[in-house]
Amino acid sequence: MSDDLNYDDELIAFLGELWGDGYLSPGGPEEVARVLEGIDLAGKTVLDIGCGSGGITVDLVRRHGAGRVIGIDVEADVCVASRKRVEAAGLGDRIEIRQVEPGPFPLDDASLDIVFSKDSIIHVPDKEWLAREAFRVLRPGGWFVASDWLISHDGEPSPEMAHYLETEDMGFVMASPKRYRKALEAAGFTDVTLLNRNLWYRDQARAELARLTGPGRAAFIEIVGDDEALESHVNSWKTMLPLVDSGEHCPHHFRGRKP
Repeated sequence: MSDDLNYDDELIAFLGELWGDGYLSPGGPEEVARVLEGIDLAGKTVLDIGCGSGGITVDLVRRHGAGRVIGIDVEADVCVASRKRVEAAGLGDRIEIRQVEPGPFPLDDASLDIVFSKDSIIHVPDKEWLAREAFRVLRPGGWFVASDWLISHDGEPSPEMAHYLETEDMGFVMASPKRYRKALEAAGFTDVTLLNRNLWYRDQARAELARLTGPGRAAFIEIVGDDEALESHVNSWKTMLPLVDSGEHCPHHFRGRKP
């Protein structure tokens, strides 16, 4: 995973206000349930890649019945927040949060039932390595189940997309659906499927912008400090929306099974 991130306490609070307490990506518990649709987590051992501040990690146990979850992240602030959330939920016996360095997962071969990630592997530059690493740590019959922010095509991004990535300045590395499918299949996964969530996110992104600019704006200003700071976030959404509308920015769910 990339270490060029900046999920500090302020950003954690800002995204939690926008997307739900403990959530650092859109859609809340409902979107997590869609990512996991048809996948039985009951009693399973799960790796949560990019666990963030722990909202999803806790829900993998509380809502989806995972037996044990190992959450990993490269960011110190989010790991601290995640551990506090796990402790408050009384789930310390079933959830372990590990701060890791970018690189191989600190896990044994064939030691997990599910590898899961929700919109965090956009920070992993090498998607082929990621697929191989997920395959390595899964037991036979296990699933790699994830969502990510994708770009619709291979090759250079449009000037508008390049500007958006520069504006975000969060170490985003977007891959195409074609590249993800090839990476998963080359790693050895079968039953590979991808689901484009672009149309869903078009509505979501507009609703998010409406909250940032509408009557709820005061709550976000209280978090970030002033109007100018909030406007930097608003401008990011305004830069992103045309890319979502064009389809170049296309969030996807994907999954593959280890035979």
